[in-house]
Formats: sequence, structure tokens, C-alpha cells
Amino acid sequence: MNKKRIEYNPESTEIEKAKSHIIVEIIEYVPNAVVIKTIIKKSTGNISMMSFDSGEGLTEKTSPFDAFVQIIEGEAEFVIDGVSNLLNTGQGMILPAHLSHFIKPNGRFKMIQTIIKSGYE
Repeated sequence: MNKKRIEYNPESTEIEKAKSHIIVEIIEYVPNAVVIKTIIKKSTGNISMMSFDSGEGLTEKTSPFDAFVQIIEGEAEFVIDGVSNLLNTGQGMILPAHLSHFIKPNGRFKMIQTIIKSGYE
């Protein structure tokens, strides 16, 4: 897998506030890429949208914070500490802090990721 990350709209760190958005249309697919769009970015956490073209995933990593992921289009396999979880459109789960996880591609998909950085003191 040839991974490249692209910021969808580098001029804006967040989407427009106080405006209705069609969530699945905020971010588009880019061939052979993982696209990341920041929805909200604060020192206490952030919300990001991601689109993954077919064959694209994320390599194994751990995070010091819990993350909530929700599939908004397609399906993806999340492997957490060696256990596989298949999520479809509308499904979500918490990726626990300090456990290794990665995303295996299963066709194109889009997701929202929410990370809360406070409360770990």
C-alpha cells in the first residue's frame, strides 16, 4: 500500500460553524490516498473526517487517548490488540488508549474520528 496523506482543505483548519453540512459530502475520495479533514481542533481534543480509497488503510499504532470512530460510508475492519472488528455504515466503536490498532481496507470508506484529550490526568 502506497500511503499518502492529504489535507482536504488546508486553508481552513475547521469547517464553517453555525451552518448545516451534509456529513458524507464534507470530504471526497482521492485515488490512492487517505484524506483527512479537520472538523474541530482544540487543545482538549479534535474531530476529523477521513476518506480511504480502495486498498488504503492506516498502519499499526497506539495512542495515549481513547478515540471514537464512526463509519459514515462503506465498511472497514479495525484490528485492536489482535482482535478484528468489521464496522459498516452507521456503526462505531471506541479504540482504547494504549492498545495497538490498525485499519484494514475493505473498499472505499469514510469515517469520523473523535479524540478527547482531557480527563486522563
